[in-house]
Amino acid sequence: MDVDTRLLRYFAAIAEEGNLTRAAHRLFVSQPSLTKQLKHLESQLGVRLFTRSSTGMTLTEAGHALAARVPPVLAGWDAAVRETRSTARVLRVGFLASAANDATQGIVTAFGRLRPGWRVDLRQAPWSDPTAGLAAAEVPVALLRLPFPGHESFGVRTLFSEPRCVALPSAHPLAGRPSVDFRELRDDPVIVAPALEGTWREHWLALSERDGHEVRVGAVTEHPDEFLGAIAGGHGIALVPASTPHFHSRPDIVYVPVTGVSPSEVAVAWLPDAGEAVCDFVRCCVDVTRSRRTGCDTRWG
Repeated sequence: MDVDTRLLRYFAAIAEEGNLTRAAHRLFVSQPSLTKQLKHLESQLGVRLFTRSSTGMTLTEAGHALAARVPPVLAGWDAAVRETRSTARVLRVGFLASAANDATQGIVTAFGRLRPGWRVDLRQAPWSDPTAGLAAAEVPVALLRLPFPGHESFGVRTLFSEPRCVALPSAHPLAGRPSVDFRELRDDPVIVAPALEGTWREHWLALSERDGHEVRVGAVTEHPDEFLGAIAGGHGIALVPASTPHFHSRPDIVYVPVTGVSPSEVAVAWLPDAGEAVCDFVRCCVDVTRSRRTGCDTRWG
């Protein structure tokens, strides 16, 4: 019988967290979807893996047996994938939209010079997965923004920082201002991503700067077009990196610099023991972004 490794990763997360909600947040999937996948795994195996109760998820005897076997199975599979891609000279890199901005192509080019014959396979992740595929081990390295949930489990190197601005519908009363203090925005509804949780949520909602003001969610969106459409439609505002207007300029949205909030940090993150190719890619990320910061491109903080 063949079992999808994704199902095993889902099972392992539930077993470690002991709670469906926490496991779903960790995996950046909805709780109903995770429940469905667990039932699918139990159906395939023909056994019950957890006892469900109001206090959480408890492993059954069969669940304990599987939990003891799954980690080495997944570790072996991940090692096999790394070796296979290394032999094929393909490095899969996850990224979030607007993460490394204009530097991405320069990083890929530098990596190609460092490792002739290698190909970089870029994989864009939805904003609902701030780890850009690292959490599910879909990629060994990713370009993303800090802070992201579970960052302590990965290697992380900050590349640069940039100020944040606010995206407003063009009809917003503050749209014509040269800059806005965040205190003037705390009562506006906000546009959020589906899996906005933990430190990621706190940063992009600027919770520490709200002084107890309640967050009102105007819309939940997963993709850039939906996100921008919700802002343009007047459903809410959003804090975004200062480079966003360069990539997502449109007449019905105005981007205004914001004071009173911390900057956004762009980083490269990687799985532990990801291999020499990933180390070389990280080196290219650091070298390329450092050279850009010494130039006069203000998009690089």
